[in-house]
Amino acid sequence: MARFRPHSLKVGNRVTDAAQLTLRETLFPLFLVTILYFLWGFAYGLLDTLNKHFQNTLGITRTRSSGLQAAYFGAYPLASLGYANWVLRHFGYRATFILGLTLYGIGAFMMWPAALKQSFGGFCGATFIIGSGLGSLETAANPYMAVTGPPKYSELRINIAQAIQAIGTVVGPVLGSYVFFDETGDSVNALKTVQWVYLAIGCFVFCLAVVFFFSVIPEVTDADMSQQADLTHGTKGDDEKPFWKQYRLFHAAWAQFAYTGSQVAIAGYFINYVTEIRPNTSSALGAKFLAIAQGCFAAGRFSGSGIMKFIRPRWVFLCYLSCVIIFCAASITQRGNTGLALLTMTLFFESVCFPTIVALGIRGLGRHTKRGSGVIVGGVVGGACIPPILASVADRRNSTAFAMIVPVMFFISAETYAFAVNFVPSYRDRADKIGEGAVLKSDIEKGADLSEEGSVDDKAVVYEQENA
Repeated sequence: MARFRPHSLKVGNRVTDAAQLTLRETLFPLFLVTILYFLWGFAYGLLDTLNKHFQNTLGITRTRSSGLQAAYFGAYPLASLGYANWVLRHFGYRATFILGLTLYGIGAFMMWPAALKQSFGGFCGATFIIGSGLGSLETAANPYMAVTGPPKYSELRINIAQAIQAIGTVVGPVLGSYVFFDETGDSVNALKTVQWVYLAIGCFVFCLAVVFFFSVIPEVTDADMSQQADLTHGTKGDDEKPFWKQYRLFHAAWAQFAYTGSQVAIAGYFINYVTEIRPNTSSALGAKFLAIAQGCFAAGRFSGSGIMKFIRPRWVFLCYLSCVIIFCAASITQRGNTGLALLTMTLFFESVCFPTIVALGIRGLGRHTKRGSGVIVGGVVGGACIPPILASVADRRNSTAFAMIVPVMFFISAETYAFAVNFVPSYRDRADKIGEGAVLKSDIEKGADLSEEGSVDDKAVVYEQENA
């Protein structure tokens, strides 16, 4: 069967067996979805670079510049808990991907008039629409990556995809430092380069939306997730409880709120921190240091993914988040290259936290998986709430280094989930159940399907033909 053809966006709620695809069968759909991870990593990395330069170019304070993060991440809960989650539950993953890409493209095109008018409010408005699109993509992409294929590899799949996202966060600062502000500096001329880059992004994103419209990718329905939850957690698991009684899910959502907000605050004011604590450091050089730190972040994602093949993901999560707290706290009082190194190591250990919270938080939710994913992704709104707090403290004390105490406090609150999932039996048992029956079935199918061609297409299009 062809991988590209016109077909219906409506999926319905029936067992498609897409959640039981083998590793080989998931390569094509997961490759397409992984491209989306790079896109929002790139957008996020670019945002961190623009934050500092807008302070200089447009003459605004650190507190006001946090409006970019507030606009970007403030849009996430509107998408993940609202329209994107509704589209996901009523139409499916592919329709949600297309919605997110369309919104992303519209926001990218709106950067053009904002740059022409040199309007910070215009940039915030365009960023809000971009955030809406990326929030829609993340609402669908994270659970899709976690549940498509053998359950025992869910954390590994999502961490590898998030590692590709981390590469995008490296490309963003590099582009900002070498293309936007290398020759033009913090001048209005740099904004002209910004508008051309976002024009190219918009064109690419709309083309990718067309690719997803014609792509034949497997859908994972609520019925599939209920069946998988029965296999992994038994017929009387959390899947049978009402959604609002999934208290472990809401604990994970709080951890995501506290962690993501702190991560965004650190990255958004990384350049401010470096230029203040390290003598003779310009904003352009600070952007290069940010790119190095984001490179360490990406390396942490890949190394963490490798470690998870041998050590339970919940232990890796606890270890990495504990190191984040230690290094970030130490960076408050240190100066020069020592402070820079400590904050860079903070980004390295931040790496696996976000995707692991998602994977552990939705484990065993069954028919509640899509809604649960929306709640956890909605926790990303922390990126709109915590950076303004850090910026306000930095402005009051005239010290970004001192303001790092804010993310440290929120990291500690996120650590409560890491401890719970490792030491509280009701948390730990659900995290560790991967369903031997489901895994063995997938592994057996893997061996049986090595000589077959097109099996993934056959499974993916049966329901499409019936709903076309």
